[in-house]
Amino acid sequence: MIDGVTVKKLKVIPDERGRLMEIVRSDDDFFTRFGQVYMTTCYPGVVKGWHYHRKQTDYMTAIHGMLKIVLYDRRENSPTRGEINEFFSGERNHILITIPPGVCHGFKCIGTREALVINTVTEPYQYEEPDEYRIDPHDNDIGYDWSRKDG
Repeated sequence: MIDGVTVKKLKVIPDERGRLMEIVRSDDDFFTRFGQVYMTTCYPGVVKGWHYHRKQTDYMTAIHGMLKIVLYDRRENSPTRGEINEFFSGERNHILITIPPGVCHGFKCIGTREALVINTVTEPYQYEEPDEYRIDPHDNDIGYDWSRKDG
């Protein structure tokens, strides 16, 4: 596991009215602070990534559809520099992933319908000076292949 990354298995509580699932709590051991919560989606087969932040920690979960979420540690002084982690998150595996600053991340919708992501982050988005740095998902020095791995 990349240094600073945590995974929390999320509990779904169903009853005759529907379902409830807590995602992130201020009393979770890994939680540091609140900046904002946003929702993003991804269409089947689409890759959104790579990007990273210098200040912001992400607490990310897919709540509809299925995603392959991939992390790459490019931090200079990290004991796990160069390590890649893959997670499968969504309605078949409800998890919350903590992504620390400096860790590149991206995701690919691996299902047959649009996937929906909820991301709680430690910093509000600054439109004038965004803490977001992008890397092409296919042409880069990371060396990760986003294609499906059959067999």
